[in-house]
Amino acid sequence: WSYLRFGVEIDEVDDHKELMMQAGDNWSVVEAFSGEPGFVVHPPVGKWVIAAGEYLFGVDPFGWRIAIAILGIAAVVMTARIVRRLTRSDALGTIAGLLLALDGIHIVLSRTALLDLVLGFWILAGFGLLLVDRDRTRQRLADDVRRHGADRVAAGLGPFLGWRPWRIAAIVMFGLACGTKWSGIWFLAAFMAMSLVWDALARRAIGVDHPWSAAFARDLPLAAASTLVIGIGVYLLTWTGWFATGTGWSRTWAAGQGASVVPDPLRSLWHYHSEMWNFHTNLDAEHNYASSPLSWPFMTRPTSFYYESPDGCGADSCSSTVLAVGNPIIWWAAVLAVPYQLWRWIAAKDWRSSAIIVGIAAGWLPWMLYLDRTIFTFYTVVYVPFVVMAVTLTLGAIARGLRHRPRWVPALLIGGYVLAVVLAAWWFYPIWSAEVITYDAWRARMWLPTWI
Repeated sequence: WSYLRFGVEIDEVDDHKELMMQAGDNWSVVEAFSGEPGFVVHPPVGKWVIAAGEYLFGVDPFGWRIAIAILGIAAVVMTARIVRRLTRSDALGTIAGLLLALDGIHIVLSRTALLDLVLGFWILAGFGLLLVDRDRTRQRLADDVRRHGADRVAAGLGPFLGWRPWRIAAIVMFGLACGTKWSGIWFLAAFMAMSLVWDALARRAIGVDHPWSAAFARDLPLAAASTLVIGIGVYLLTWTGWFATGTGWSRTWAAGQGASVVPDPLRSLWHYHSEMWNFHTNLDAEHNYASSPLSWPFMTRPTSFYYESPDGCGADSCSSTVLAVGNPIIWWAAVLAVPYQLWRWIAAKDWRSSAIIVGIAAGWLPWMLYLDRTIFTFYTVVYVPFVVMAVTLTLGAIARGLRHRPRWVPALLIGGYVLAVVLAAWWFYPIWSAEVITYDAWRARMWLPTWI
């Protein structure tokens, strides 16, 4: 709402929620703000996404959630398409999309106006674009070999790989991810490094004698330059509202700090970022639903977003809750599937497995640096698609391992697993969506005591 009115965060008055709900079509003139700049500790992109929904559909629960829901649906489609590209299998692509659509973390965050699903959307889009870049680059090299012969194309360091619009588009996506939450930078670094490895392997495939040296000399400089220039440029553009107004927090800070060769707006933005950094690094307040990232794969401490005990369920005691817990049939299978994909990367040199592991690692491992901070299981939403990919590719490996058996055997195993996921989603949906159910029904869905 503040973004639509002022382009930046402005502090609200005490009764702003009531004023907002009463505003209706008059939201643009209702005085629900104090006029003082608000200090907010995440960049603007995710808030602009939420604001877009409010602009189109109104400042109400539907308006501030619809944009996130659309991105959640789009992520399901992208995951299906990405797995189709990875495996060339329509069936596995369909399974991957279905698994993501039936995961509790993804469902809950798609229905909630938080930044994390927006972050995950940009990351998934960037990953998909890098896959397209990989395929197009290899196709271009194959065409060159066909036209000119392998000896000529692979001579010396091999060819320049030319214009890379799909990689540039991926960098834009990762820049938007960083403009949503800073944790996007881990994915930018990890996936761009992975893309360079793909370049080296493409050079090796056409017979370049020293593919790693060639990639270092031919591909790294341009990739690094484009990542820095485009990534930083996109990130700064996400702060356009802050630059364009004089009312944002710390916007005029530099004016009182003496002269400098650095423009005042950039100095002020740097000061803002230093304060954001201080907030994040010192965040250690206790929270009942804080969790260690070591527990995330097992879903032992999900985040409760909401709990009430209303009437209307036909019993003496009723419950209505939103619990951001992943579908156990997916996540507990991933406890085996992810190590298997890691083994596939190391032992079989499977590039698809490596890509999935890189995505999971970039979303999970950095949190190990902050074990003393207040963090939550729902942060996993940014790498849930990669968890789903690990499970799906493992299902594909099981099917290949049973290819000499009657076709009904792998179909029964994989179909049985997918059915179990569907049944689990049906069972848990009431606690993902705040349905009013009996207390006993709620208690039956608390499979672990740590879920309460």
